[in-house]
Amino acid sequence: MKRAILTFTLLTLVFLVSCNQGKKYHDQAAKMEVVNGSEMVQEILDFQRNLDAEFKDPDSSPLADRHRKDFEGLDFFKPDTSYRVVASLKRTPDAVPFLMPTNTDRKSEEVVYGIALFYLKGEWHELEIYQTRELMQEEGYEDYLFLPFLDLTNGKETYAGGRYLDLRIPQGDSLIIDFNRAYNPYCAYNPKYSCPIVPRVNALNIPVTAGVKAFPETAKK
Repeated sequence: MKRAILTFTLLTLVFLVSCNQGKKYHDQAAKMEVVNGSEMVQEILDFQRNLDAEFKDPDSSPLADRHRKDFEGLDFFKPDTSYRVVASLKRTPDAVPFLMPTNTDRKSEEVVYGIALFYLKGEWHELEIYQTRELMQEEGYEDYLFLPFLDLTNGKETYAGGRYLDLRIPQGDSLIIDFNRAYNPYCAYNPKYSCPIVPRVNALNIPVTAGVKAFPETAKK
């Protein structure tokens, strides 16, 4: 997609490809209107199918050519609509921009857009939601929000470094967070990418068995 191609082209010039941290999989944002269970499941399956298609496409795939040729699909948890939650959003308009560390020397300029409060698996949780300063200036992505998180599956069923979610700024004070759309940063697939490190404040104390699973280490070599 547009972000993948643009990011790869620009950053290759400086011999560092930045992780495509949020502009790949959010074109069809979760809808706020009420949908039934079968429609939710179909949306999740569509997300998985589209993500697999992008990984097979040489123009958008983070996989090295030798790995992409044999790529048959990512490993996903089964769709689970209990991981689709409606969160209360507390905006933080006075938040000061900061530099989020990455797995390389590069830093990503972010600002905390708001705090999401939601109930999941018998507990209340809070997660910080960020707005990437660079993307705020790019047409079509002015309302993009970035939600990285950790959970108790990391290093086991899922990537040790945590996963990402793409969101859009809602009109009201609530937004849908669908963990079935959680995906791995690009550095989970290819060491040439530089990806933001998930802040510890966004560590959930529950396992999130939804979204993309870990990519086999043997497939990267």
